[in-house]
Amino acid sequence: MKDKTFKKTIIIIILISLITLVINSLITVNLLHKYNINENIIISHIINNVKEKYPNVQEEEIIQTLNDKDLSKDNIMPDYGIELEDNAISIANQSITRKLIISNLLTLLIFILITILIVKIYQYHKARSINQLLNYLKEINNKNYTLYIDTNKEDELSLLKNELYKTAITLNEKERLSKKDKELLKDSLSDISHQIKTPLTSINLMLDNLIENDNLSSKEKENLLLSIRHKISNITFLIQSLLTLSRFDANAITYKNENVKVRKLIDEVVSNVDAICDLKNIKINIDGSKSATVNCDFKWQVEALTNILKNCLEHSNENSKIDISYLTNDLFTKIVITDHGTGMNEKDLKNIFKRFYKGENSNKDSIGIGLSLAKTIIEKNNGYISVESELNKGTTFTIKYLK
Repeated sequence: MKDKTFKKTIIIIILISLITLVINSLITVNLLHKYNINENIIISHIINNVKEKYPNVQEEEIIQTLNDKDLSKDNIMPDYGIELEDNAISIANQSITRKLIISNLLTLLIFILITILIVKIYQYHKARSINQLLNYLKEINNKNYTLYIDTNKEDELSLLKNELYKTAITLNEKERLSKKDKELLKDSLSDISHQIKTPLTSINLMLDNLIENDNLSSKEKENLLLSIRHKISNITFLIQSLLTLSRFDANAITYKNENVKVRKLIDEVVSNVDAICDLKNIKINIDGSKSATVNCDFKWQVEALTNILKNCLEHSNENSKIDISYLTNDLFTKIVITDHGTGMNEKDLKNIFKRFYKGENSNKDSIGIGLSLAKTIIEKNNGYISVESELNKGTTFTIKYLK
């Protein structure tokens, strides 16, 4: 709005200047016209007077004398009885000359004043814009990032305003994300505390039972020790996963990408879950070209895909199968993992990649961090993951690595 007012003011001043110039031009033309008429009258009067007093003098001689440009000669008009100083028409022409001089001087003065006015208005507008920018900077320094700068001009100050606006938006977004991260950290710490506290409490109870109960049989002691070992393994996995996620969140992990055969990657993943497959008698079918490659960090992608395949195995029925297919093209390499198990409802499907989320059909020993970790690893390696599922029919994970 302020920029529009400034432009309007300048336009009005320019219009006034043009109108003044036009009026002065009209006045000048009119005065010159009168001056020329009076000059012609004076010349006619001179010729008539000379011819009347001196009939022998030729008209051409008089005109030649009047048109003589030699200013060094004395004024000969009085010799012919002509006194122009007291002539009314000459006096009128002198008045016209004065008016022309005054008119031109006034026009020049008006132009000077208008120029000064434009400069002053520009300086005022510029100073106001600079003060506005200083106020914006003060607000940003006071962590007020909710600034709105409405300008589409391309001068230096407007460009600076736009950059300030971008800075305010960036800082506002960082502030919002910082608050969100703090809330997530708070929730995560609460979840971690709960996840570790529960198995530790169970371990303490079982250890107390082992120490205080002398009536336990060897088999019962063995079962308690195995249970303790299992819970310690879960705690170890949880802590390792959390440390890994923390390193990813802090961007403290770098990938060593290389061209890897997709089949080699999948074979490594399948070998990590051989024990679970044997336990539940689940067959894994692999389909894809053996020459297909993917550019990724082999070690980290093995961990990510292993977590996904473990999830599929946990939700698969015994004596079932899991299908893994893959393909590559000019845009991406795609890996699809499909189980034929319990599937997920809509609520679980929306939250499946959230940390510490456990669905309705989750294993009782599930920590709820494997899929979240897998998603983080894949996305940090220029990929993305999606999931589709239907209750009692199965779940399909699709992973694409962009080229």
